[in-house]
Amino acid sequence: MNTVFIALGSNLNNPIYHLEKGIRDINHLPETQVTKRSSLYKSKPIGPQNQSDYINAVIKIITNYEPLPLLDVLQDIENKHHRKRVKRWGPRTLDLDILIYNDLIINHERLIVPHPEMINREFVLIPLKEITNYDFIIPKYGKLLQYI
Repeated sequence: MNTVFIALGSNLNNPIYHLEKGIRDINHLPETQVTKRSSLYKSKPIGPQNQSDYINAVIKIITNYEPLPLLDVLQDIENKHHRKRVKRWGPRTLDLDILIYNDLIINHERLIVPHPEMINREFVLIPLKEITNYDFIIPKYGKLLQYI
């Protein structure tokens, strides 16, 4: 089984519903289980500020999915939530980002892990800290606490 951390975010059409349903959808994937989830956090949008604040969370899962097939099923879940990819950093019903996949460093045209911007985003780091421990190591970057 693989240990994966996923960030969730939403700022459209009842964001709390989309996050809660997204977590349930992930938990119902074959050979996948959500083992930890953070609280929900409110954050200002990155990019265009003429949009609603986001609701964010981070979950920890165990799964038999390999990285790219996991990305595919997460994007399917986003699409079922009517995710539209119109504008970079634009509003969205559900955004699912693979933050960490085991201790792998992945540089694929479709997937970069650890997520390259995670160390710059408090709305990822704070919920990640909530569900890990003070000595948690982010592959490639080092201790989580040095970024908070």
